[in-house]
Amino acid sequence: MLFICLALAGVAGAQTVLQTGARQVGAQPASSVADSSQASQQESAVPDQAESADGEVAQAADTSGFKGDPLVKGKTGIEAIDTLTVNEWDIPTTHNSLPLTMLLSILPGGGHYYTEHYVRGGFITGIELLLVYEVYFNKSFQKDRVLEQARPFQDSVSMYTKYIMEATDRDSLRALQDKRNEYASRVREKSDKKMEQEDLRYAENAWLFGLHLYGMLDAFGIWYNNNHRSVELRSMRTALLWAILPGFGQMYNGEFGKAGLLYMGMIGAAASIHTSQNMVEYYLDRKHFLEREASSPKELERVTERVTYYRKNRNQYIWGLALIYLYSLGDAAVDALLSDFDNPVHFALMPNFSGGAQAVFSLDF
Repeated sequence: MLFICLALAGVAGAQTVLQTGARQVGAQPASSVADSSQASQQESAVPDQAESADGEVAQAADTSGFKGDPLVKGKTGIEAIDTLTVNEWDIPTTHNSLPLTMLLSILPGGGHYYTEHYVRGGFITGIELLLVYEVYFNKSFQKDRVLEQARPFQDSVSMYTKYIMEATDRDSLRALQDKRNEYASRVREKSDKKMEQEDLRYAENAWLFGLHLYGMLDAFGIWYNNNHRSVELRSMRTALLWAILPGFGQMYNGEFGKAGLLYMGMIGAAASIHTSQNMVEYYLDRKHFLEREASSPKELERVTERVTYYRKNRNQYIWGLALIYLYSLGDAAVDALLSDFDNPVHFALMPNFSGGAQAVFSLDF
């Protein structure tokens, strides 16, 4: 590009030289010309050359594509660059009805299909359908399966309880009690598994809701960027102040899809913190019960391990929620700082054909 600019500048310099030579020839007195016919031919030839050079330069200026002032914000003066799409993620679409966009976005990915963003809509539809299957079908099947597996152990506990009530021999009473405790332990294991599945189902349901909210906000963001997109520089301070409220900094920058992702992460993390804390309290109650009943060390160790596991999960989600919030602050500030990044002109270098050679450039920091 630099070599092209220098070549064009050279053409402009040649134009200036030719114009100067033409003026000098035209200013010579008649007495200095020995042959009037030869001088007349030379004088007629030089203007012809100058006119030819003027025509070539004018044609180059017309076909070069430079239009307007190259130092105008957001314009290079080169039509091929100024007409480039500034946002490839939100492609332009003729479907610009906000009511239809939001109404169809109630269906998974519907708003994206309407605005012709089929790949994004396909991903959202696929993930939501998988979560719907997991939450409302697979988890129900697993719950029924656990209850079915626990039923024989429950029947055995009831049977041995009846035998204990009817037993009169002390030795047989102890054997029956040990057998009953064994089956009761198996029932508790199945009950624990059912509780874990129910809490996991609650957390997955929250993630599903967050994903659907993201889809609706992202569809709105597509409509917004198609109709109100701006590449003007936004205030980083204002963005940070809005970002104190989660998601508002992203919406201030026009990044509604990012706000949806933020809400999805925060809703899912908050729900997972709640479910993990529920399981910690559940297993702590179970641990205290086993300690009072003088249960087997193996079962007590298993319950203690589950308490530790869910405490770690809870703490990890707390840290994750805090990091998501801090990320939202930084993201809002960076987006505001780079809000005019899609402006075509941050550096422009080109010749000026108004006379002579001139290079102009603009630097934005």
